[in-house]
Amino acid sequence: MDRSERRTLSSITGKVIMALAGLFLVVFLLVHLGINLLLMADDGGRAFTGAATFMATNPVIRLFEVVLFGGFLIHMMFGVGVSIRNRRSRPVRYQHKSESETSPLSRYMLHSGIIVFIFLALHLIDFYFIKVGLVAPPAGVERHDFYHRSLVLFSDKGYSAVYLVGFLFLGFHLNHAVQAAFQTIGMNHNKYTAGIKVFSMLYAIIVAGGFMTIPLWFIFFR
Repeated sequence: MDRSERRTLSSITGKVIMALAGLFLVVFLLVHLGINLLLMADDGGRAFTGAATFMATNPVIRLFEVVLFGGFLIHMMFGVGVSIRNRRSRPVRYQHKSESETSPLSRYMLHSGIIVFIFLALHLIDFYFIKVGLVAPPAGVERHDFYHRSLVLFSDKGYSAVYLVGFLFLGFHLNHAVQAAFQTIGMNHNKYTAGIKVFSMLYAIIVAGGFMTIPLWFIFFR
């Protein structure tokens, strides 16, 4: 196997690993959304606190957190690697670009991914890092009291605006990423393409829209 073949195999392997890690994160986002929507329940935070406490104390879930962070790291590392290899393999821009190359969702996947990563880092600092003791909680809020921590954050219109923008970019990222992931693992037959595109768009709208509903509810209805 010559260098060109090894480079091609490495690129394909990287794309498959990135796709599988991304699909794993797709499932996690639905679970995370379901728990966060409990913030809007009119029960003084009982449902959300119960779900958050279960997630924070269950040993199986704690083990799953390690797998989850591994999935994030794998997806990000291979995503950056694949983007760099793609750019190096096409150093000269084509005069006539294909439809997929001119699609903003495809062309700016790395950029939207970086924005989502920055937003994720801020989100971890505000919640997970407090939970594990790396960051001190705000005055008047206990370390594991995620409900009142959420009340404090989403009552801040500036924070809510950042949250909305972050999940807007996540929605754009997910719409193309889910399509690309299914294509990478071989489901790119004409029989499935239309359905995958619809699924990807609906999934992105549901997840991004669901998360964006939370700060909007805090701002306008609470």
